[in-house]
Amino acid sequence: MTLNDSTRPATAGSTADLVSQAAAQISTLVRDELALAKAELAEKGKRAGVGGGLFGGAAVLAWFGLGLLVTLAVVVLDLVWPLWLSILVVMIVVFATAGVAALLGKKQLSQANPPVPEGAIASVEADIETVKSAAHRGRHA
Repeated sequence: MTLNDSTRPATAGSTADLVSQAAAQISTLVRDELALAKAELAEKGKRAGVGGGLFGGAAVLAWFGLGLLVTLAVVVLDLVWPLWLSILVVMIVVFATAGVAALLGKKQLSQANPPVPEGAIASVEADIETVKSAAHRGRHA
């Protein structure tokens, strides 16, 4: 026995009405979820900004501390050697350390080039191939 329009309950809608309602509800749900995600990201962004500012302040203070440490090395060496020799030795050590850091940094940068996400590209290509083969199997089944 089939239900026609005269025997269908008043609360049931047509399939088109139900699909339309479902689409509207899904659209509302997606908008609400996006608004929630936006609010959450804004809060996390504020915290990240404060954290970054504090890290920047710490870096400045550490930079001053390093300068004072270098000054202390010069003063200590001045107790044994003439001032000019103390400054020269500390300067050479600082420049040598900077040179080693520069060489290590250059090596790391050369290993990072080209800045292409090769793993992600390979994954997307594999996904595309999987979809193509599934579509091909679906046509021939």
